[in-house]
Amino acid sequence: MQKRFMVIWFRHLTTDWLTLRRPELKDIPFVFAAPERNRIIITAANPLAEAQGVYRGMAAADAKAITNNLQILNHLPGKEAKLLRLLGLWCIRYTPIVAVDLPDGLILDISGCTHLWGSEREYLKEIVLKLRTQGYDARAAIADTIGAAWAVARFGKITPIIKTGMQAEALLPLPPAALRLEPLVLEKLQKLGFSTIKSFMQIPRTVLRRRFGEGLLLKLSQALGMEDEVITPLIPPVPYAERLPCLEPIKTAKGIEIAITQLLEGLCTRLQAEGKGVRKAVLKCYRIDGKMVQAGISTNRGSHSVSHLFKLFELQISKIEPALGIELFLLEASKVEDIEVLQEKIWTGKPGLQDNSLAELLDRVAGKVGAHTIHRYLPAEHYWPERSIRPAVSLSETPATQWRTDRPRPLRLLRRPEQVEVMALLPDYPPKIFTYKGRRHIVEKADGPERIEREWWLEKGEHRDYYAVEDSEGQRYWLFRLGHYDAEPEWYLHGFFA
Repeated sequence: MQKRFMVIWFRHLTTDWLTLRRPELKDIPFVFAAPERNRIIITAANPLAEAQGVYRGMAAADAKAITNNLQILNHLPGKEAKLLRLLGLWCIRYTPIVAVDLPDGLILDISGCTHLWGSEREYLKEIVLKLRTQGYDARAAIADTIGAAWAVARFGKITPIIKTGMQAEALLPLPPAALRLEPLVLEKLQKLGFSTIKSFMQIPRTVLRRRFGEGLLLKLSQALGMEDEVITPLIPPVPYAERLPCLEPIKTAKGIEIAITQLLEGLCTRLQAEGKGVRKAVLKCYRIDGKMVQAGISTNRGSHSVSHLFKLFELQISKIEPALGIELFLLEASKVEDIEVLQEKIWTGKPGLQDNSLAELLDRVAGKVGAHTIHRYLPAEHYWPERSIRPAVSLSETPATQWRTDRPRPLRLLRRPEQVEVMALLPDYPPKIFTYKGRRHIVEKADGPERIEREWWLEKGEHRDYYAVEDSEGQRYWLFRLGHYDAEPEWYLHGFFA
């Protein structure tokens, strides 16, 4: 499907908003202003003020000198973002993908939407007329690219609808500012006499890059459709969702269970057909009193098993309060992933981490005690012991290196070494006695030392000499001396052997 974008420009966004709130300002020239570098600068002006020569960026003192009865109001920080978000949410009725374009615009991905209004012209007319009816001075344009639509909406004097593949012709007569360039680049172009995009469009890219930087080439490529431009939607679309309206309000846990089962069956059928599985899902329950309650689940590995996902939601049913009744259930899979189809084995071996039953067990444990209590670690290529491990992202992640087995390593490694008191020391030998957390340990056996140098490219400091020691009770510990032996060396406990 050919991508099509619509850009809406609100020429007097904040002043239109204030006029709607205070109708008495309709016939009065007024501006918003804010301090900047020891001056008061105009940040927005209404149409009456602009008609008298006031513009954004002008000093407020100069504006008062050329206008009559100019009213200056304090700039409202963040007001543009709030207004554009509200207007963007209103536009979602026309397309699910709407992005804010600060400080005064919206970007709509209208691919596959315009036919519902008959044509692109009727689609644009519907939106612009409704915005103007609400009191906002809006202009809009439609093109294959965001850059072309943005340029035509603000600087175009021809039809606001650019046919597919015609964005280059639409851009040629427009000024360089239509490409959304930095002020410094625009100033250079103006000094060199480039008054239109046509005047430098055919210049070799190497010359443009050398004189104006990479930014000019990027904006030009995006406007022409040679490079994609990414936008951040106000509400990311949820492609995997199931709805279940109820003929009568649901008040019982049994009814909620039946609703969850039906939703999961529909969702998992689609996921299975596409080779995907749920990683995160949210069940939203809309009650007849106007409130919404929800419950969420997450999995360690993508799953489209109805029974497994139901068991996870079953743990959350007690948290769903139906009150007077639930009239609509909405199940959204906010995160999915591709599921690898495992080849069937001729005989059953040791399942290991690839066994789905292990992932399902961990999901149920996480549902009861929390996902933060379950950890899996992989080896990391570091000499320093506390840096030699890292948390795994998922069960399916494979280690980039192997665990070290040529040297003794404790079963439990402390996050940070803890200092111990030692007695009966001999040079380059482990202590005969050490005290840890108030308890005295007499060393019967010892092995070492193993010297581990500090990683100089990360930090500076002394090396460590590690000893594996066993006390009189048979307990084994991993001790180290920091640096070379001296009169009062520092000793630390770093781990416990099995």
